[in-house]
This record gives sequence, structure tokens and C-alpha cells, in this order.
Amino acid sequence: MHHSPTPRMVARAATLFKTAAIALVIGPIACFSAAHAAGAPSYAKQPVVVEYDVDPSWPQYPPEVSQKGWVSGMAIDAKEQIWFFKKGPDPVQVYTTDGRFVRTWGKGRFVDPHHLRIDPDGNIWLVDFGRHVVEKFTPEGKLLMTLGTPGKSGEDQSHFNRPTDVVVTPAGDIFVTDGYGNRRVVHFDKHGRFVKAWGEYGSGPGGQFVVPHAIVVDSRGRLYVADRNSGRIQVFTQEGRFVEQWTNVIMPWGLSITPDDQLWVCGSTPHWWYRHGKYQEYKDQILMRFSTDGRVRQVWGLKLGKSKDALKPGETIGVHCIVQDSQGNLYIGDIYGERAQKLIPVTKR
Repeated sequence: MHHSPTPRMVARAATLFKTAAIALVIGPIACFSAAHAAGAPSYAKQPVVVEYDVDPSWPQYPPEVSQKGWVSGMAIDAKEQIWFFKKGPDPVQVYTTDGRFVRTWGKGRFVDPHHLRIDPDGNIWLVDFGRHVVEKFTPEGKLLMTLGTPGKSGEDQSHFNRPTDVVVTPAGDIFVTDGYGNRRVVHFDKHGRFVKAWGEYGSGPGGQFVVPHAIVVDSRGRLYVADRNSGRIQVFTQEGRFVEQWTNVIMPWGLSITPDDQLWVCGSTPHWWYRHGKYQEYKDQILMRFSTDGRVRQVWGLKLGKSKDALKPGETIGVHCIVQDSQGNLYIGDIYGERAQKLIPVTKR
């Protein structure tokens, strides 16, 4: 015979259901609490990622040395001194890794400083896109060689059109990214004699560039070109043969490479340079480390500042160049923030 449930039976069933539901929730919590009590916290006791803290005291500018102007180029020499190139009254500045001032030179010489490189012999190479030249100096500032024709643009063996960067191989070969006005890589021998050039405007791999903005060479002699406005890094042999390209990872502004072939890149996350009728230089600020096979090995984000007059330590507005010393410290320069900064790796709790 069928009997309808009484109100008492319904209430008891509801109580049993609630008890079971509470047990399902409390059970995992109890297990987590027991594990936590047994010494298993929710954070890594031995960190597997590297964070960075900024050193707000680096560099220590002397009173007579100007801090004005964008910081667009940066390199580290054999003594682990940090060199950077500024658009300002004191364009070439040198500091130790602990921030002590070493020297400055170049006052009144440059128009639009861009990247700075140091060759295997310790010479300083400076790229001035406003004067359409790449120049080689001694560390004390004596001019040794000029590539390009000062003050005159062009696209031939003796003229650049707003060049962006330069790299010198151990054998002395010189490669220039002739990037803002022309879209090509130009090869010279160690005496500054023209060898060849390759590249034209376009988005195709290998023979085309949008803005070749920076260049470095690895221990095997391969060239890495930051084609900034197309959001890719293109890899070539020194003969100009295309090897591969890395896309959809970063808008690369600056490149540097360590002796053990760790490629550091600064820039922003990928985006179209021109969209909806507007140009966008960057939407954020990031640093990335690649191995030479194109694998991303490390990423670190920087806070995008709003105004150079209200920047906090660690913020940037247009990070443009990056180097790393033997202790793992990073040094960055930005253009609109007009400053160089040191980032110290945090590896212990």
C-alpha cells in the first residue's frame, strides 16, 4: 500500500541531505588543513621563478652630470661597467654595477642617439639616426671610424637613412640595421668597406622588414634582428640567408645577448602597430629571455608609468634597451621615462 510522506519524514530527509552536503565541503577543507599543519604551505619554499626588485639608488649621478634625455642604448663592457646613450647634455655615461660614476663624453656631438654597442676589442659604437651615421670610438671618446655620410640620407653603399643599431662580430664584420628610413641590414668588413645589403619594406619572412630596430650576434655567428613594428625577431646567417622568425610573442624594442647565448629582449606584448586609425607604440612593458632555439625561458613585467614626472622606481614609459651582468642583474633604459634602472633578482625568501 502506498503511503504519502509525513511532514516529519520530509524534515528528516532534508536534515540528512544537508549533513551530507556539509560533509562534502568540510572533508576537503579538513584534508587541506591537515596537510597544511603537516608542513605543506601553499607557496614554494624554494622559489622556481625569479622576481626582480629595483635598486632606486642606481646610478649615482654626480651633480655636474645631467639626467635629462631619453636612454635609448645600453651595453656592458669587459669590466662590467654599464654604458648608456642618452639624448641630452651628457649623452654617453658610464657607471659601475654598484652605481659609481666612471665617465661621460660626447657633449654637443649627437642629434638623435639610438643604440650603443661594444665590440670584442672594447671599442664603443654609437648609432645616431638624426645624423644618419654609425660611429666607432675609443672608450675615452676618440673617433676611429664613421659609417654613413654625416647629415645626408640615402640608400647606397655610403649612405644610411636613419639607422637604428649595429653589431660587430669577433672577426670584425660590421652589421647595421638601417631601419627607420630604409628597411635593410647592411654588412661591412672590419675596415668599414661595404660588402652587401639585404631587405626591403614588407611583412614577408627573410627579405622584408617593417622596422629593423636592433641587432645582435650569437656565439655561432647567427644574427638576430628585432623587427619591432611587425612584432617579430628574424634570424639570419651572416651571408643574409634567412633561418627562421619568432612571431606573436613580443614587440621587440631592444636586444642583448649574454656570453652563454641567453637572448634578452625588452618591449611590450604583441599588438598591431596601427589599428582603428591610431598608432600604438606599446600597451604594457615586458622583459623576456630566449634561448637561441626561440624558446621563451623567462618573462618579467614592468609597470607602465603615466608621466615621467611622477614615475616610481621600477616603472617605465617606453623601455628601449636591456643588458644583464654576470650576477644576473638587469639594467634597462627607457625613452619617455628618461632614465636607466637596475633590477636585482630575488632568488631567496
